[in-house]
Amino acid sequence: MKAYATLRRGITVAAMASMLAAAPALAGTFVYVSNADDGDIGTYSMQPDGKLLPGARVKVAGVVMPMALSLDRRFLYAASRSKPFSVHAYAINPGTGALTHLSSTPTAESFPYISLDRTGRFLFGASYGAHLVSVNAVGADGRVAAEALQVVPVGRNAHSIRVDESNKFAYVPTLGSDEMFQFNFDAKSGRLSSNTPAVFLMKPATGPRHFVTSGDNRFLYVLSELQGTVTTFALDARTGLLAEVSAASGLPPESKLVPGAPRGAVGAPGGPPPRNTDNDIWAADIHLTPNGRFLYISERTTSTLAAFSVDGASGKLGYLSSVPTERQPRGFAIDPKGRFLVASGEKSETISVYAIDQASGALKLLDKYPTGKGANWIEIVSFD
Repeated sequence: MKAYATLRRGITVAAMASMLAAAPALAGTFVYVSNADDGDIGTYSMQPDGKLLPGARVKVAGVVMPMALSLDRRFLYAASRSKPFSVHAYAINPGTGALTHLSSTPTAESFPYISLDRTGRFLFGASYGAHLVSVNAVGADGRVAAEALQVVPVGRNAHSIRVDESNKFAYVPTLGSDEMFQFNFDAKSGRLSSNTPAVFLMKPATGPRHFVTSGDNRFLYVLSELQGTVTTFALDARTGLLAEVSAASGLPPESKLVPGAPRGAVGAPGGPPPRNTDNDIWAADIHLTPNGRFLYISERTTSTLAAFSVDGASGKLGYLSSVPTERQPRGFAIDPKGRFLVASGEKSETISVYAIDQASGALKLLDKYPTGKGANWIEIVSFD
């Protein structure tokens, strides 16, 4: 009997070991690229050396553009800007990175930007054309509620909406009216309410577009689409109000670009007459490294990525360099460990992977990989 019990224990241990070996390892880094013209999301597995292994192309809907990851890494959301405007929720397999469709939900308008609050219970959207932002509840299962909790009018051409690190405040840059809308955010109800003052007015023709906050929540960095500058704001932790600190240009000294104008306004009734925009500044995206030491922006006219150093004490930026990248780079992302940057181009059918020099912030091109048409947004999630 004793020998039989020992044998049973041995078989059980062996069986368990076999099961564990067969199960997918809960570790890996995965890259997702939305391809607007193809209406799908490309999936890739990122290796420790930065190489990408292409995975499945997941069909979504026409003109799929902005994406957002939940903070707990369980869900990916993608918004479609073709009618019917909608947001699509996917569960992420932590072992393989595979996406499983959960739901498709109507949105209040066409959104060029979506984000989640830090609890993952609320999804925000910003509409450039309709000049508004909205909030939808998100269930514990990742599905987005069909009815918006709030739809809030803001200034012209709302281009993004994000909460700060405390989850108490939210901000909305409006490119066409040069404003930063300042909101209080109630994470229990999901409701936005105007801060006092409700708006920080930036300099005329700044064109605030996207922004990021520092990890310590002391600073907020706003990218100007029309000037190619990044403005540093001090963020008051108690009130959530912004105070401008400084601005730094992301253009190289030899640049011949000129300040741009809001796209969509040129040639519109009552707007400025049509003109050649081939030499306009047309900045797009902004991201910080996880350690907060370096910041990067993309500029679409010259198809370049610019790097800045960040002074953690003052929040001030110093321009470092620019490197060529994919044609018309609307979106890029940095991996959660801060070792690699992946960039897409709306007029490219490849994406580029760069190594980030940990001492200087310099970008070194490692390789290019095939992607879909109209690639415009990248998200990276890591389970390592």
